Amino acid sequence: MTIERKFIDNAVIKLKISRYLEKELQRAGFSRVDIQKTPVLTRIAVHVLNPGKVIGRGGSTIDRLTETIRTKFKVDNPQINVTEVENKMLEPMLVARDLAERLERGLNARKIIQGALRIIIENGALGAEIIISGKLAAKGARAKMIKKSVGYIPKAGNVMELVREAEAVAYPKYGAIGVKVRIVPPGTVFPDREIRKIEVPKAILNA
Repeated sequence: MTIERKFIDNAVIKLKISRYLEKELQRAGFSRVDIQKTPVLTRIAVHVLNPGKVIGRGGSTIDRLTETIRTKFKVDNPQINVTEVENKMLEPMLVARDLAERLERGLNARKIIQGALRIIIENGALGAEIIISGKLAAKGARAKMIKKSVGYIPKAGNVMELVREAEAVAYPKYGAIGVKVRIVPPGTVFPDREIRKIEVPKAILNA
């Protein structure tokens, strides 16, 4: 029971750290964070579009973040490493935020989903799924969901850990809209199947 409790606590702490960094580093183009605990230290790898904004002048920003994680979340010897995002179209968080901004500008939900899926696959992803749910029309309309996917996206089992996933929320005038993005990055190897060719529907190819 003690081991299970510790496992749960570690997962909760990781989630809290991830949400904290997402909020603090939004202007730096925060994408995701990988946390690995070792007997000596806790490695925190932050993936962002602009590493300079994470480090700060003379390392002031990264020092502040490190100290907050150490004291607020009770993490022993945290070490933050900053990695620049190579391709933002393979990062679910960045894609979800971009879609949310487009929805707030009143663009057609179905068209922006199809366009995003096409670009994601063109950039080498083995699979992608986008779900948009909420009030997608003018005031008074019922909430609905649009869900589209391309390629292979596992839905159950340990292989789901190989899928990157993120969510964002758009706030247009007529109500909140949730955006969820799942991406299987290039080079992902699944133990139960080999992905050779991705069939892309014509509607998405022409988006």
